[in-house]
Amino acid sequence: MPTWSGSRPAPRWRWRAGRRDGPPVRVLVTGADGFVGRYLVRHLLQAGDQVAAGCRPGGPAVSWGRDGPADAWVEPLPLEITDDGSIAAALAWKPEAIVHLAAIASVREARENPGTAWEVNAAGTARLAAGAAALREAGRVDPVFLLVSTGEVYGPGGAAPRAETDPLRPVSPYAASKVGAEAAALETWRRTGLRVIVARPFPHTGAGQSPQYVVPAFAARLRAARASGARTVPTGNLAPVRDLLDVRDVAAAYRVLLGRGTAGEVYNVSRGEGVPLTELFARLAALIGTTAAPAPDPALVRSVDIPHLVGDSTKLRRATGWAPALSFEQTLQGLVDAEAD
Repeated sequence: MPTWSGSRPAPRWRWRAGRRDGPPVRVLVTGADGFVGRYLVRHLLQAGDQVAAGCRPGGPAVSWGRDGPADAWVEPLPLEITDDGSIAAALAWKPEAIVHLAAIASVREARENPGTAWEVNAAGTARLAAGAAALREAGRVDPVFLLVSTGEVYGPGGAAPRAETDPLRPVSPYAASKVGAEAAALETWRRTGLRVIVARPFPHTGAGQSPQYVVPAFAARLRAARASGARTVPTGNLAPVRDLLDVRDVAAAYRVLLGRGTAGEVYNVSRGEGVPLTELFARLAALIGTTAAPAPDPALVRSVDIPHLVGDSTKLRRATGWAPALSFEQTLQGLVDAEAD
């Protein structure tokens, strides 16, 4: 299945960048209490935007900081993505832009409950896009809607970097539900004119990421091995090759896409360089200061893994001028330093 397309023209939306061109832009970030959401909220504040932070009710309190201009601010909003009333209440804030991050983002969690993954990721996106389109149709505000999908939608393939025109062959309930989310959002664009842009980020990491993801998991186990003097560290399959970005570069890509992306289009967010997990493990071990060796543990191996997942971000770079500002080495060093504090 190729990247989605339609007959409706794909207009560009001109972003009013912070205080330089006009008043701050009002941005609703769903999943603002998640790993990427926290970084994105801070990035938007630093750029001078006004931010509504959509967070699931009942979650832990979040402090995003106020690192931007004195008049930058964030308004927490309760948001349950599976509830139409909650979505309508959050959209009453009348955002000029929406970055939709809220999702079941764990491959393991989605595999354990595929129905919930589809309800949150696909149906939740359909609900939010419908609400945003209703705002537009009522003439209240005309938001741009950035859906954050995943590079995992491409599934297994060859060793070449994936382009946006490559077929989608998901091999997990998580990735399949994200294909469903893309379909729902882009159908809304074709039918209503809601300015939908799809971002497909490849793996990314940074300080504060959950240890259920590979980089912080390796770091935690290697740190424990150094402390205990263990000679081995349990790992899953280390043969796969992955494209790895810094979460701060990903946040920057999302904001620039709001202003320079084209409605109806899909953009890979990636470094474009593959790193074998064996090399990732070795680099982290050296930074942490341990000679512990990897020891494969069947309990940590995915039933189906993508051997090579690297993204071609040429389209994003040409459209927006974005490029990663942080090297792979800086990302790993920053994560190790932060966890050591």
